[in-house]
Amino acid sequence: MSPTSGPAGSTPQRPVGIDELLERVRAGYERIEAREAYEAARAGDALLVDIRYAALRERDGLIPGAHVVERNELEWRLDPQGSHRLPEATSHALRIVVICNEGYASSLAARSLHQLGLHRATDLVGGFQAWRGAGLPVE
Repeated sequence: MSPTSGPAGSTPQRPVGIDELLERVRAGYERIEAREAYEAARAGDALLVDIRYAALRERDGLIPGAHVVERNELEWRLDPQGSHRLPEATSHALRIVVICNEGYASSLAARSLHQLGLHRATDLVGGFQAWRGAGLPVE
């Protein structure tokens, strides 16, 4: 059986490109704009999680109050049942806003969190660049 085929005798599945995958993933939840994410975090209604790699954080700065979690650690740090979770990751009902640089990798990361049962996970449309472009705080 090849990676793009189903069980023996079935029709092979068409490979999905990244643009189509992103479209499918994003159809499964409501994304959030920068201003709304800022207000939700200020009100204590959302946990902001920055998954950008170190060089981008050093170059562009940080969102005050956002938790920096490397992408390869995200699921372990946010799983409420995990032994390596952030102290704030206490419930599957937690509203999490994943932030990458431009809003692409964060969509895939939010989908992964949904698979862990974190049904309120979302991502920031336009990522950190949209946050900064909206004139929101950066340190």
